[in-house]
Amino acid sequence: MTGRVAVDAVGGDHGLSVVVAGAVQAARRFGIPVTLVGPETDVRAELRRNETSGLDIAVVHAADAIGMDEHPAQAARRKPNSSIAIAIQEAKAGRAIGMVSAGNSGAVMAVALMHLGRITGVERPAIASTLPTLKSATLVLDLGAVTDPRPQHLVQFAWMGHVYAERVLKRPSPSIGLLSNGEEAGKGNQLVQEVFPLLAAATGLRFHGNVEGKDVPLGTVDVVVTDGFTGNVALKVAEGIASLTTQLIRDELTKTWPRKLAALTLRPAFRAVRNRLDSGEYGGAQLLGVDGTVIIAHGGSNETAIANAIRVAAAAASQDLSAAIADTLHRAGATTRADRTGVTPAS
Repeated sequence: MTGRVAVDAVGGDHGLSVVVAGAVQAARRFGIPVTLVGPETDVRAELRRNETSGLDIAVVHAADAIGMDEHPAQAARRKPNSSIAIAIQEAKAGRAIGMVSAGNSGAVMAVALMHLGRITGVERPAIASTLPTLKSATLVLDLGAVTDPRPQHLVQFAWMGHVYAERVLKRPSPSIGLLSNGEEAGKGNQLVQEVFPLLAAATGLRFHGNVEGKDVPLGTVDVVVTDGFTGNVALKVAEGIASLTTQLIRDELTKTWPRKLAALTLRPAFRAVRNRLDSGEYGGAQLLGVDGTVIIAHGGSNETAIANAIRVAAAAASQDLSAAIADTLHRAGATTRADRTGVTPAS
């Protein structure tokens, strides 16, 4: 048994039924107590459609919801009783060890910053998630939190990725790569060229150097650091290629009867490949840098993806990442001057 995870019940593209079913699956498969946050009457009605006997699932009412098309910061201020806000407040109050939402990711970040604040020493949060590779999963950050970061932000992303890889992925002394358009030290845009010497000089980071896009699926390094714009594009390309690969295999195996017969024998192998490429098997992305455990699941998450996001939340919360990141940044001297004086940097 582990601590309770608060779940935004109305976030995501598929609505309440999928999120509730995913929460039930997490409670049953992983033994994780769950608090579903949303319109209480609707949530309880959906729970009755699932087999929940013996499961620890609570419901907390939230009167509002933030839509996927709403402006994140404006909605965060205008809807203090949204399901996202109430779920994060459950974590803030200690009634949950973390929260999960498949809703508006910008709103999740805005509300998390509003209620949880940043970890001491962190100037900007980053969205981090593992991507499947030939070797094992690689952590990539940022995936969309900060589209135009400063060099110091990427240095902090590297340290946060280092802590996450060590504690959650169990990679001692993880290797760090800087995403660029070439492996040579002089390659990259101005941001990459400014970040490279900072990472190379960082004592305690095992900096591999620049990595190219192909190095991510090859698993060349444990952690890949990039800006939020590039990272989000890379993530969507990876998701598209995974879908393309799965569909091409299916199309080719059903073209002729001999292939269909061969596919029956190979079905377990193809299913295993599909699962390795399925982002839902890896759970959600963690918002690193906020003072709490916040998991952003894909908007299109199915029941299994929601369950795995809850699993990731429980695993991350058990490692006390906030304290570890604050301590690591302090010892590494990776906080900014504004952080050291306690002044919040201007946006």
